[in-house]
Amino acid sequence: MSAQPKIHIPHPTARPGEAPDFSYLKLSDAGSVERPPTDAALQDMEHLAFDLVRVLDDEFEAQGQWNPELGKDELLEALKLMTLVRAYDDRMLRMQRQGKITFYMQCLGEEATSIGPGMALRDSDMCFPHYRQQALYLMRGTGLLNMMCHCLSNTRDFCRGRQMPVFYQHAEGNVFTISGNLTTQYPQAVGWAMAAAIKGSDDIAASWIGDGSTAEADFHQALTFAAVYQAPVILNVVNNQWAISTFQAFAGGELRPFAARGPGYGIPGLRVDGNDLLATYAATQWAAERARNGGGPTLIEFVTYRGGAHSTSDDPSRYRPKDEWSAFPLGDPMVRLKGHLERLGHWSEQEQEDLEAEMKQHVTDTWKEACSYGTMTEGPFLDPHEMFEDLFEEMPQHLKEQQAEMLALEEK
Repeated sequence: MSAQPKIHIPHPTARPGEAPDFSYLKLSDAGSVERPPTDAALQDMEHLAFDLVRVLDDEFEAQGQWNPELGKDELLEALKLMTLVRAYDDRMLRMQRQGKITFYMQCLGEEATSIGPGMALRDSDMCFPHYRQQALYLMRGTGLLNMMCHCLSNTRDFCRGRQMPVFYQHAEGNVFTISGNLTTQYPQAVGWAMAAAIKGSDDIAASWIGDGSTAEADFHQALTFAAVYQAPVILNVVNNQWAISTFQAFAGGELRPFAARGPGYGIPGLRVDGNDLLATYAATQWAAERARNGGGPTLIEFVTYRGGAHSTSDDPSRYRPKDEWSAFPLGDPMVRLKGHLERLGHWSEQEQEDLEAEMKQHVTDTWKEACSYGTMTEGPFLDPHEMFEDLFEEMPQHLKEQQAEMLALEEK
């Protein structure tokens, strides 16, 4: 009898109460993957979508051709920023649990996917992030105080209370507004990159999405435009293994790496250790040089792990083992960066403890200042009249009537 057709339902390798199982991850030894020239032909580097670009080995020593050989000051600045983001994340999560803000999303465990690329890009390059790029916003000058005030939706909120918390924006720093509609930033980044090329600029665009967002139509449309028009853009997929509560296999990660979707469109794909700051920097540096020299787009998959919940609305203990992050084979990006600095003789455990205390105090002091501009329960409060502003060049009649109605109620 011939076999009957059947559908396949992806399943996570471990559920709550079970031992974590990352046997599905294909890893490469640090330094074992060669770094091709930036003008290499696609057919000569398709394997890079399946191998894993790694620089730091298990002893925190840099290995191989992808080693960007960052200096002491650059490494220390990256560690300082990573430590600050951890302190900020922790404070804002606790503030949400205490009812001080309505919503928050951590980037715990994914910091290197922002900091490395952010260091490798120019300030004039345009970034189209998703909601776990806290570090990128800080690097581009958004300011910790402004980010906190936004989460509080207070009188200093740059969105003036019109956007969900963690949906930051910073036009002056060339960082686009975060959108809750997943993957819209991909075609936006491609369009910006095409426009920059038409203008004769060598600035490029970079965008970030999660693994689950690769199932959205915008992902495929963006790759089509990027490939056809050879847009100077870096398209990052942050594969943190989970899209809210669904395992990355539901977006197709079980079949092939997300980076392998690039060659199918004629775009180079790089699969990169997302918890290795040196690797994320090096991969972005390579892709940026290729784009600026007319080589077109690159699709980068950062293999990482979401250390916390998807958001404060999520309970990951319902769908994955509680100790899964501690078992992740690529480790903690901050531990690895710190270990690398210690190995070079530039850092110590005591200096790390002092830095963490300093960053925690800085976050605490900044939070107190942010609250002075208002909270959800204590003034000053946003002027309700602002809801009618910045919507139309000329206010339409129905809004004029609503505004007049509000003024009449206030006079009573």
